Amino acid sequence: MNINEYKGVVVFVEQREGMISKVSLELLGKGRELADNLGEKMTAVLIGYDMMDKTKELIYYGADKVIYADDKIFEVYMTEPYTKAMSTIINDRKPEIVLFGATAIGRDLAPRISARIHTGLTADCTSLEIDEENNNLLMTRPAFGGNILATIICPNYRPQMSTVRPGVMQKLEKDTSRAGEVEQYKIDINESDMTYKILEVVKEEKEKINIEDANVLVSGGRGIGKADNFTILKELAKELKGQVSASRAVVDAGWINKDHQVGQTGKTVRPGLYFACGISGAIQHLAGMEESDFIIAINKDSEAPIFEVADLGIVGDVHKVIPELINQLKIVKENR
Repeated sequence: MNINEYKGVVVFVEQREGMISKVSLELLGKGRELADNLGEKMTAVLIGYDMMDKTKELIYYGADKVIYADDKIFEVYMTEPYTKAMSTIINDRKPEIVLFGATAIGRDLAPRISARIHTGLTADCTSLEIDEENNNLLMTRPAFGGNILATIICPNYRPQMSTVRPGVMQKLEKDTSRAGEVEQYKIDINESDMTYKILEVVKEEKEKINIEDANVLVSGGRGIGKADNFTILKELAKELKGQVSASRAVVDAGWINKDHQVGQTGKTVRPGLYFACGISGAIQHLAGMEESDFIIAINKDSEAPIFEVADLGIVGDVHKVIPELINQLKIVKENR
């Protein structure tokens, strides 16, 4: 393999029901940065159906070019057709770097493509940088249960591929003055590419929890004692117009749904205000919330690691501190 033949950065743009996923916009921001560091172009690859109107959005968020594969068969994600489409485009265009979101779709698609085109894949990355000495992509991810951060390179094969966790990267501001090229790319899908068919899509009806979008999060850990004590956290979140989140220990104990989980195996969040209530501060949890603008930690243990990342630490019993905080918030609102 002549790795010098490979140029540019490609971002796989994930869509569901014709809507671009948030993580794809985040990856366009990071892809733009990597491409600029390399002095190369950044291309967004969109695979879907009847989505031409969305292609300009990808340019507004940083892409120099959009390759759009349009076919009715791509309307709903299916492994084999998408794998063939993306592999074909990569083999044709030979990008140096390819990025995917670490979502259910990305985690299914990316490893199949890496096997098909014979290159490596680093999963669940939290940081991506260019090694200026030799232009290798430095792909950093938690390892050994989150106890260390490992930086991985793929020096002998191209493209360099990684999946990136949602919420880790920041999308660029939308710039409607940006101009770029849109290319429609035809992919021929035949019966051998269809190992199964989707007959019907049935959605589970449940309350949608998007803690990644919340500006205020009140997060509970094992230190809150029991599931019933989340009531007081919910009351504080309501006063602050925020949402409740939790550590993995609480989710594993069945006290709250996994949709609320923050951390390495949960969601990565960047709220303006993050309350860590009864959370010790294990590195797995910190990986999901340490980029919050302002962190308030409440814990009885003055030596808890959470205080090392907190902007404000309160050593005390959450069952006494939070009710008093709620009371003071109500007084302030009444006196406005």
